[in-house]
Amino acid sequence: MRRELSEVTLDVEVSGEGPAVLLVHGFPDSHDLWRHQVPALNAAGYRTIAPTLRGFGASDRPDGGPEAYHPAKHVGDLLELLAGLEIDRFHLVGHDWGSGIAQGLAQIVPDRVASLSILSVGHWASIQDAGWEQKQRSWYMLLFQFAGVAEDWMTRDGFANLQEMLGEHRDAEAILETLKEPGALTAALNIYRAALPPEQMFAPVREPQPLPGPVMGVWSTGDRFLTEQSMTGTAKHVDGSWRYERIDGAGHWLQLDAPERLNALLLDFLAEHPMG
Repeated sequence: MRRELSEVTLDVEVSGEGPAVLLVHGFPDSHDLWRHQVPALNAAGYRTIAPTLRGFGASDRPDGGPEAYHPAKHVGDLLELLAGLEIDRFHLVGHDWGSGIAQGLAQIVPDRVASLSILSVGHWASIQDAGWEQKQRSWYMLLFQFAGVAEDWMTRDGFANLQEMLGEHRDAEAILETLKEPGALTAALNIYRAALPPEQMFAPVREPQPLPGPVMGVWSTGDRFLTEQSMTGTAKHVDGSWRYERIDGAGHWLQLDAPERLNALLLDFLAEHPMG
């Protein structure tokens, strides 16, 4: 369905009955990334809210440059969406950039978050502390800062370089079709440009804000972009309980590569932390 907010209209899938679970995707996806999790959560008695973030998929791509796509804007959209759906407390699940956005949301309204599950991407301070291997894996984040240069490189030879980056993504073909639409690729890249300019990427993290527990971090062994240390190091940045799970044999998009294993972990973690 289309949900009109004050600044943008988002493509949102809402289904099921029961305690609310907000599912937040990352780059370069849409709410369709959660298509294997939504039925499992609904069948277990949860209501799922899966928005496509501004700048992605069929949601609006506002004008205004990178600042219109800052993570704070996404957090504001999610809070407005929840208010429109009259949802107070909720479980929160985020993947990739959606993990970063979910972490920010949990830090702003900790009393409303029953549990936080972060997939692939850990706390930013943990990513910064993960060493040279992680910096090597994050090379593309610096490329993405160069407006025009990044777009040219990614679209060259029929989007061959972007296709190679997506690699094992099971929805690569559909995602590429969306990103070929005018302005779509720049809109998707703008979250990197707004949130991670070079001075942010390479500056030391001072007094990192902890995440309110309970938190579960899930990392997959085939992730080409993130090291295990970048997730496990999150433990020291959690104020409350922390649980770490590793899924063997899955790539970065573990929702699609290992849906049954991920679903089992999510359902177990949510059951451990009922809203009451």
